[in-house]
This record gives sequence, C-alpha cells and structure tokens, in this order.
Amino acid sequence: MSRSNTLSQIHTQIMWNRLIAVVEEQAQTLIRTAFSPIVRECGDLSAGVFDLKGRMLAQAVTGTPGHVNSMAESVKHFIRHFPLAKMAEGDIYITNDPWMGTGHLNDFVLTTPCFHKGRLVALLSCTSHLMDIGGIGFGPDGSDVFMEGLYIPMLKLAEGGRMNETLLAMIRANTRLPIDTEGDVYSLAACNDVGCRRLCEMMDEFGLTGLDDLAEHIIHHSREAVLAEIARLPKGAWSFRMTVDGFDQPIDLAATVTVSEKGIHVDYTGTSPASAKGINVPIAYTTAYTCFGLGCIVAARIPNNAGSLEPLTVSAPPGTILNAPYPLPVSSRHITGQMLPDMVFGCLRQAIPDRVPAEGTSCLYNMTFRGPSADKPGSKYGFAVTITSNGGTGARPAKDGLSATAYPSGVKGTPVEIAESVTPLIFWKKELRPDSAGAGHTRGGFGQRIEIESADGLPVELLAAFDRIDHPPRGRDGGGDGAPGYVGLASGLRMQGKGSQPVPPGERLVIMTPGGGGMGDPRRRAPAAVAEDVRDGLVAEETAHRLYGLGAAAE
Repeated sequence: MSRSNTLSQIHTQIMWNRLIAVVEEQAQTLIRTAFSPIVRECGDLSAGVFDLKGRMLAQAVTGTPGHVNSMAESVKHFIRHFPLAKMAEGDIYITNDPWMGTGHLNDFVLTTPCFHKGRLVALLSCTSHLMDIGGIGFGPDGSDVFMEGLYIPMLKLAEGGRMNETLLAMIRANTRLPIDTEGDVYSLAACNDVGCRRLCEMMDEFGLTGLDDLAEHIIHHSREAVLAEIARLPKGAWSFRMTVDGFDQPIDLAATVTVSEKGIHVDYTGTSPASAKGINVPIAYTTAYTCFGLGCIVAARIPNNAGSLEPLTVSAPPGTILNAPYPLPVSSRHITGQMLPDMVFGCLRQAIPDRVPAEGTSCLYNMTFRGPSADKPGSKYGFAVTITSNGGTGARPAKDGLSATAYPSGVKGTPVEIAESVTPLIFWKKELRPDSAGAGHTRGGFGQRIEIESADGLPVELLAAFDRIDHPPRGRDGGGDGAPGYVGLASGLRMQGKGSQPVPPGERLVIMTPGGGGMGDPRRRAPAAVAEDVRDGLVAEETAHRLYGLGAAAE
C-alpha cells in the first residue's frame, strides 16, 4: 500500500471519529437540556447525522435501538414531505407519526437541514420520549391511535429561524405538562442545532465542501464488513415461536431467519393478528429491534449506520401485531417489540448456539403514574410521570445474565431520588429480587422488587405496561426459567399487568420484575459461584441445595 493511500485511510478514520463525536455531543445536549426525566436520567433518546439521500451515517452511542433504527427510516419520510430543494436555513421539521417516526405518539422526531457556507450538506435528526402528550395517557388502554394523544403529522416547527407559535400553542394545549412538553420540544431543536454547528466546524477543519465521499466510504465499508461476518455463518433457515402475555389473551410470535450470501432476512409469518389494545407494533419499530438483535450476534463490533443495516431485512404480514396498520393503538408498542431480539436469538441458537443467550425480561417495566398533588389541589392531574425499571437478562453461554438491566432497550432505570423529587411518591423498597434468576450452568440475571406508596395520602393512578407475568423468560439447554413478573398491592390484591388501575390511598404498590432464563444444567455450575449468590442473599440455601445440588454446601 502506498504512503498516500495509507494517509488517506488514516485521514478518513479521523473524520469518522469526529463524526461520532459530533452526534454524541448532539445527544449529550439533549440529555442536559431535556425536561422529561426519562430522557435526562434514563437516556430514552436518539441522535444522528444523515446524508442528503436520507441515509444514516452515524448515530450517537447514547440512545436506544427502537429510536435509532426507526429514526433511520423517518428521515426519508421527511425528505419525501419536504423536498431538499425547498429546504432553507433555519427550518426544523417535526412529527410524532408512529408509522413514519419511532412507533408511538410519545416520541417526537425533529429533523434539521444543515447548511455549510450556504449549501445544504446534511440532515441532523433526533428523537426523545415526552412524558405526556394528552389523550388517554402512556398506557395500552386505547382502542385507536386517536385516543392515545396529540397526533402531529409532518409539519414545520420552524421556518427560516422563526418558531411556529401556532403549533407550539397546540402542543401546550394538549398535554397535562405544558411547560415540560414545550421545553422538551426546544431541547430537541437545540440538540440538532448543536449537531449542525459541530458538523460545520468539522467540515471547515478538514476542508470539506460536502459529505458525499465520506458518506460513500462509511456506507460501503460498513456494508462489506457485515457481509463478511454473514459469510462466516451457516447458511439456511431456522424458525422459532414464543408466547407472551398480550393484553387480555396470549400472543404468539413466530419468526423464520434465513441466512444467505446476500444477507439475513427475518420473516414473522405466523404471528398473531393485531390487538384491539395499544400493544401493536408499526413495522418500522419491528424492523428496528429485529435488526438490533441480529446486529448484537452478527455484527456487534461494526458501527450502526445505513450500510451495516442494509444486508438485514425484515417482513411481517400486514394486519399482524408486528405490522399494525394505521390507526390501530400503538402506545405501548415496546411491550411486544422489545421481545424481538429474543425471537432472533431463538432462531440463531439453532445455527450458532455458542453465541446466543437465553431469554430475558426484554420489555421495559414502565410504571406511569398520575394523579393529584398537594401543591395543585384543584387539578385532577397534578403530576404525570413514567418511571422505568428493568428485569434480568438471559444467561450467556460463558457468563451469567445481567441483573436489573434493560436489554435490549438500553433505557436505564429511573433513580429513586429523581422519581421522589418530581412526584408525591415514596419508594419503600428497590432491591434485587432473590431467587428470581433462572438456574443454570450460567444463571440468568436477577429481577427487582419495588414498593411504592403515595406520600401525601392521595390516590394514584397506575398505567401498567408489563409482560412476562404469565409467560416468564425461558431457560435453554436444561437451564431454569426466570421468575415471572408480578404487580399488586401489599394488602394482597393482585393487579393486572396492563392497563389503568387505581392505587388507593395508604396502599403500597408492589412490583416484581422477572428474572432471566438460565442456560445449561444447574448442577454443573461452579460451587464457588453458587456460594457467592447465597452469601449475597440472592439465592436461598434451600434453593441452592434443591437446584444446584451440593454445590453451595461445598463452600
């Protein structure tokens, strides 16, 4: 290789690293300025830079797969509605359309054209979850998307640098949290503004007049890297089925993964029809989490962009719960959609079992609370907040599963201190749940036990969005199942896993998140590892003897 070629590759790699720094600062701006705790504390967001064809070149490390990989398609919709030739400096575009955005109304997507020396060179886009956008609230109770909140089509949030005050007034008038919601809109706009400025600074530094050459380099090499990894896999088709709780009846998910020289295709034929309630999934969100699951196994070290995503394709029959048509309710699409990496893993473990984990909790355990507060006595909804929590992940072939970890979403649990500071709630308990991990040669991760009560004696409404209660994470290869989830009152009343339900004054809400499935014969587990879990109070001695034999006693 000539010296000039070597220098060219080094130069390109430096520019790539700078591009990652640009989008990461974009995301960090959103975190620092967001009003919603689920964004600033839990990282429920995405940010990225796109070329003029709408192809994602780079995404921020901070972000969730459901946002990033569905946002990757939403920019193409923006270009279709707002042609490049008509874009101007100072324009900002917005939508929360579930079928052109990231799957439900609570996610606002903003896209900003980036001009460098008067020339359009790129598009910056970002997404975040807003706490309340009106309607029935962030839960699965709705019977169509119109009940679920304010629906914003593809619109201009700003034109020539002037904000659309009419649109902002509409947004403020359709939420229980007008200040927070408008603040989050400005936060998203600032996120893209920072990204544009940093991108222009990068282009000045490297003497670039456009991103076309860099874009082609990134996309070509990323695509070829993924195809090289796919070439090492066995070729064929493998199928898998999973039953999850659903809303009022179980749902069957079915997948077939086909690996060929051209790529990997996942088809969900055989999956249950769409639900009457808001646990349906638009195809963009189905594609997002399916591709993420594939990427974790096949291309974990390859950057996520349009090139690396290109060889991974997804289909689901229209009208099924994984390809729900407009205007079906989709508010809690994460409950179903976040199961899809486990579906991919179930197929791939038949071909490459040494690289695939057991089933985990998968879906976030989102607790949305709202109700009156002592400082707003005249308001039915003095507060509204979504508190995130997580269960255990599935055991890995060579390591235990992770406890209280959000996989595949990546959304961190809401810190107790933050939740208590913005609500009239008190957390009496938030701890790992003993004996919740599926036993195995490598065990699953542990879930959590959480106990919450209204601090001011006022009633609270819980909008539950939980799964894995009737169908817990399954172990594999002789490993045990994880403990099922649970939601109820300390007084003994068992509550539903999904839907709006009252928590009476003076009652303590008890939520237990599932544990991950185990892998392999538990009696092959190292005695020292069993003994450590017993010493930590995570496994009872009786459980250690019954499931692991004499392993624990040997210590």
